[in-house]
Amino acid sequence: MSNVIRLENVSFSFPDEEVPVLSNFSMSIEQGERVVITGPSGCGKSTLLYLCNRLYPDNCDGIVSGKIELFGKDSDSYRPGEVNHRIATVFQDPDAQFCMPTVEEELAFTLENLLVAREDMDSRISEVLEATRLTAYRHSIIQSLSGGMKQRVATACALIMKPEVLLLDEPITHLDPYTAKQYIEWLDTLQQSSGLTILAIEHKLDLWEDFFHRRIRLKEDRNSLIDDVKRDNRVQQELSLQVEGVSTHSFLQPSSFSLHKGEVAVLAGPNGSGKSTLLKALSGVLPAEGNVLPSLLGYVPQSPEFLFVTGRVKEEVSFGGGSNTEELLERLDLSSISEAHPFSISHGQKRRLAIAVMLCQNREVILMDEPTSGQDSANLTELLKVVDERSRAGTTFLIVTHDMEFAYKVADSILLMRNGGVTGKYSATSFWDKKDLMLEHQLLPPKRGPVYAC
Repeated sequence: MSNVIRLENVSFSFPDEEVPVLSNFSMSIEQGERVVITGPSGCGKSTLLYLCNRLYPDNCDGIVSGKIELFGKDSDSYRPGEVNHRIATVFQDPDAQFCMPTVEEELAFTLENLLVAREDMDSRISEVLEATRLTAYRHSIIQSLSGGMKQRVATACALIMKPEVLLLDEPITHLDPYTAKQYIEWLDTLQQSSGLTILAIEHKLDLWEDFFHRRIRLKEDRNSLIDDVKRDNRVQQELSLQVEGVSTHSFLQPSSFSLHKGEVAVLAGPNGSGKSTLLKALSGVLPAEGNVLPSLLGYVPQSPEFLFVTGRVKEEVSFGGGSNTEELLERLDLSSISEAHPFSISHGQKRRLAIAVMLCQNREVILMDEPTSGQDSANLTELLKVVDERSRAGTTFLIVTHDMEFAYKVADSILLMRNGGVTGKYSATSFWDKKDLMLEHQLLPPKRGPVYAC
């Protein structure tokens, strides 16, 4: 079979960085292969994808050496944008690729760029919406959708081009476990019928099972104890967060619950159930009715770059006046990039930076939206330990995550959401045996390997 992508001794670096992002890297991808790229957070996985679709160096000031071939031709021989209908990309942050307000308009915009005749657009749009199970969202405003739904829309925009190669940057990270399994099964069927070549970045391979033919490791993951760590329950009696009848005009139903001092609660449920909306309402990002005490909460959003206001990682952490900047930089694996601009680091590093900012400010209650996205096992382990230590000191956490392995290890309690409202709060000690309840909320039980308390 012929190579569709081939890299030979490729290095990539930015002018102001001493250490290259990639160094003398070689790989080849054959037509019809399913290949996954793994490696620790910040090791250059996304950069590798951007070299494969010519986003780099066409759209940055990076320096490339070595040989890159796409479909048997030198990548430099393609005009800007020429190869992108043959190599389609779904980015880790889907917001980065949307240009139009509605799903239908975004898909039509893609077809317009391909010079598809107007009379053929409707059938192409209908076909891809049905294939991605998005027909009901055809006229939806994209920015009103959940992160998981946006990821599905981004996939539809890639597939409507009928590409030969599909590049995926952690495609299931924002999907609830049940939807993620459906997505993988659907992708499996699509690939078998079309012969599509798939090159994906992924940290968590459990749900993928035997989907991939081959794994490429950019760097060996650091030693980790994530499978052997679990929090002890140390919730205090004093109430820390009280939520009474919080709702929004557009979607969120009146929701009430309370968390105790030092409690770590996981907020879980299907994509589009309102989890991110609830966090935005609690933090004041969205106008909402109801009462929230305390009124000033720490908030780590799903798109963390919206928090950043300085030009250096280290300055960002210390901006709120905290005194433990160096400790947090070290523990969250940010010391090596402390002088970098917050917008130049990887997606996973941005999330850890946003977490460090909130921890440094010593907020009584911290809300986190998908903090495990883009994190390798070592960073997940350290995040769990930091949350455990802070909760023992009295900090309360409300964490949105689809990662049930992480939830099992970190949570004292589980808050469930569905159809825009909180449906119940459950102790984590008994929740994992409620299989019917989990299925109703599109969750899959975690694997229960041996664990040792933090």
